[in-house]
Amino acid sequence: MTAIVEAKRLTKVYGQHTAVDQVSFQIEENKIYGLLGRNGAGKTTVMHMITAQLFQTSGELRVFGAEPFENNEVLRQICFIKESQKYPDSFGVNDVLETAALFFPNWDRAYANELVQAFKLPVKRRIKKLSRGMLSAVGIIVGLASRAPLTIFDEPYLGLDAVARSIFYDKLMEDYAEHPRTVILSTHLIDEVSRLLEHILVIDEGKLLLNEEADALRGRAYTVTGSAARIDSFIAGKKVINSEMLGNFRSATIYGSLLASDQKSAEAAGLDIAPVTIQQLIVYLTSGSARKEATVR
Repeated sequence: MTAIVEAKRLTKVYGQHTAVDQVSFQIEENKIYGLLGRNGAGKTTVMHMITAQLFQTSGELRVFGAEPFENNEVLRQICFIKESQKYPDSFGVNDVLETAALFFPNWDRAYANELVQAFKLPVKRRIKKLSRGMLSAVGIIVGLASRAPLTIFDEPYLGLDAVARSIFYDKLMEDYAEHPRTVILSTHLIDEVSRLLEHILVIDEGKLLLNEEADALRGRAYTVTGSAARIDSFIAGKKVINSEMLGNFRSATIYGSLLASDQKSAEAAGLDIAPVTIQQLIVYLTSGSARKEATVR
């Protein structure tokens, strides 16, 4: 597949702080990516470099085969909806939608109107009078109706209730099926969006921790629970990324696929096995205790 974004040893340094450290990855066309990690991990810095809002300190970055900075041909193919998206206070919702047509060649106003109805937005209300959730809905509508070849959502759901978030996910998948493009979602609600994601990038302390297909990660870890002595015997030689004690019982999360032989051993020892969600996996891998207990590549 064609690479939309190519990053090689991408680095961003602020004084003595390295926000992004030697990160290399490719983002392919017509796939939905999750760019995940803790607050301050470097995700937003990466997105700002991709969208030419920051220069990299070193490394190479190509977007649609070219350097993005001051490249209108590249930037017209990108729609970046930020967590703190700003609009002129004098604008109403309709003003935002009309202005979007000037920036996005594939803008679909009819689809934008359909989304306005779905989110029940008051189109004549001024932006500064909107609730936080309504403001998020405006950004989502612009992102979806832009139909930009590269569409990036950075925490797009702030203030949205569960029903509105569900509408966003459903509309995204419906329109993505009819109009394929590359979508990057950066969010902390990993369990909610995991069904949408095809590929996952995890940034941790400025470094790329994971770069994997989502399906591969869904079976990458499991948790065993039982008596502490039997758990200790079972996990010997395995990569443990989380461990908890409760009296004489212990649970341990293992990074690695559950082999048939391990499942038989666990059953014979009277241990319970449970799957680990992608969100749990990422939480464990990016926690301090996981770093101490296991080195994951």
